[in-house]
Amino acid sequence: MSVRRLAEQQPESFEFTPENMAWLEKQIAKYPDSRQASAVVPALWQAQKQNNYWLPQKAIEKVAELLGMPKIRVLEVATFYTMFNLEPVGKYYIQLCGTTPCMLCGSDDLIKVLERRVGSQRKVTADGMFSWLEVECLGACCNAPMVQINDDYYEDLTAEIFEKLLDDLAVGRPVKTGSQKDRVSSEPEGALTSLTSLYGQK
Repeated sequence: MSVRRLAEQQPESFEFTPENMAWLEKQIAKYPDSRQASAVVPALWQAQKQNNYWLPQKAIEKVAELLGMPKIRVLEVATFYTMFNLEPVGKYYIQLCGTTPCMLCGSDDLIKVLERRVGSQRKVTADGMFSWLEVECLGACCNAPMVQINDDYYEDLTAEIFEKLLDDLAVGRPVKTGSQKDRVSSEPEGALTSLTSLYGQK
């Protein structure tokens, strides 16, 4: 397990926007008095989204202040869960699944595309557009290989499809989320092979 540390370069301050503060107050109100700490994960997530998908120290401290928690407790949460990025990421933060189903279906080809076009993991491109990280299973094994970019999944990828996806993102063209082969949900490619008739009927 790798050690997760805060980025060396940190902003001097962090404040939730009025919209995010109103959202956070609604989340906190869901919990009884003395249990507001239960909102720590959604609070950190909202702070990360507001801060271009990474979580600075001042945001962690602000969440601690708002929830009445010791700063170290919130820091423990932020450094434990890999969903929280502790250093800047690109405008398009690519999480590439490299576990067995994706690897067997071609994730290594996607890694080659990223290494050539973006560079090594955790590094942001000079224009600030892209960064990437290989992660554990993202739960779309039936539609492997796949990546998550910011909040969206892109599934059934090939190196060629992935190249075009990156091209489109780079110039601001609209992109299609989900399966890139027009697969519906996680259905098998081609015709259904099971559960094709009602139970008890032949």
